[in-house]
Amino acid sequence: MLNDAIQILLQIFLILNIFFTVFIIFFERKNPASTWAWIIVLNILPYFGFIIYLMFGLEARKHKIFILKSKRDYDLYNEYLALVKNRNYFIDQEKAIQNSKNILQIPEYENFSDMVYMNYKSSLSSVTLNNKLTLFNDGQAKFDSLINDIENAQKFIHIQYYIFRDDELGHKILNLLTKKANEGLEVKLLIDGMGCIKNHKHFCDKLIKAGGKVVYFLPPYFFRVNFRNHRKICVIDGTIGYIGGFNIGDEYLGKSKKFNFWRDSHIKIYGDATKQLELRFIMDWNFCQMDNIKLEEKYFPRIQIIDCTTMQIVSSGPDTHWPSIQYNYFKMINEANKSIYIQTPYFILEDSVLEALKIAALSGIDVKIIIPAKPDHPFVYWANLSYIGELLESGAKCYKYEKGFIHSKLILIDGKISSVGTANMDIRSFKLNFEINSIIYDKNVTAQFENAFDNDLENCSQIMKEDYIHRSNFVKIKESISRLFSPLL
Repeated sequence: MLNDAIQILLQIFLILNIFFTVFIIFFERKNPASTWAWIIVLNILPYFGFIIYLMFGLEARKHKIFILKSKRDYDLYNEYLALVKNRNYFIDQEKAIQNSKNILQIPEYENFSDMVYMNYKSSLSSVTLNNKLTLFNDGQAKFDSLINDIENAQKFIHIQYYIFRDDELGHKILNLLTKKANEGLEVKLLIDGMGCIKNHKHFCDKLIKAGGKVVYFLPPYFFRVNFRNHRKICVIDGTIGYIGGFNIGDEYLGKSKKFNFWRDSHIKIYGDATKQLELRFIMDWNFCQMDNIKLEEKYFPRIQIIDCTTMQIVSSGPDTHWPSIQYNYFKMINEANKSIYIQTPYFILEDSVLEALKIAALSGIDVKIIIPAKPDHPFVYWANLSYIGELLESGAKCYKYEKGFIHSKLILIDGKISSVGTANMDIRSFKLNFEINSIIYDKNVTAQFENAFDNDLENCSQIMKEDYIHRSNFVKIKESISRLFSPLL
């Protein structure tokens, strides 16, 4: 009887596998490479492949909860515009974006106006003109600054991270947040359910007891391992904002035995772009929490500064109609005339971005790409190298960072514009994760990033075309297998 039951169960599983194969081909309409990858998985594992598909393969933007979130986010954006309707400078800028592509009145930047327009149309990304930026390349400086700003907060602290470790740095910042909550400040902490899955279940209890609020973004269960909130946002008093690649944990201070030094990119914003970070935080918070944040003037105070860095905040993910960050990367690469410098830990590209980089290199544009020498995920590392190999053929210069682990998500174009944020150059960031990037239209800021990039090259080994061609057959096999499954990584 038991054997009969097992046989019936296996037959049901086989039928489900066949059903999902048909479903992927005729209804999901994925990218062909992704479709073939999933068909291979379902056929290699004919009885259990559909379980893996349910866990990792369902199309994010077709989930009802994300469609609903997108609609609510749009409503919040309109509420935000109504809230600041008396601020003519802001509304005039919004009208300029909606009615014209010629919105960057900065000498030498006119050719990027259509990109600013595209970011607005795809991501409701306002262009803000008055911002002062501080750049961070190492964790110690970033966290010293963040801790100091939290200590000096007067009204509220809204903080959102993919990873908030239950370790020394995590407890230090959590204790400080608890202290500020005890002082009567509004403290809200939003952390990802999967990114913080290893934390002790009572890790945040002291903050909650002090009056702070803690929310987990999509706690994982069987059918929801993907769709992680990879955004890193901190807004303090509505005037100071942080965005970039650093999570909160000891390894980001270089204390990991596996990676040692941790190289990343992060920025601190004082200015109107902080409002865009705050609005995105509220959108994500209200998605997770019944006790919604109501839009109030206190979250979007007037800011007057002398420094004038122009920038946009671009978000994308299952909660946006368009893959806005992928489009922005593609547009930046296509707009380049002289140089394209990229740092990313994960380099698994959509065909459009890969072809754009190839064309740029073949056109004589100086294309330089830095990836880690030390892999944190072996399959991802070998997939990285397979894409790097294609770019070497077109004349791009590619490097492996040897000093530690490079986690920086940075693109620099022509010494004029920069993109720094949370999105890697990979399919997961483009299609599955909730991401947020800053786009900076300022040659002085870009020069600072380029100087750091040049310093990083001193700690890199160049991947030579000749060496890559003569790599071992074993390496070629690992690359080929990893490349085959790259749409799933």
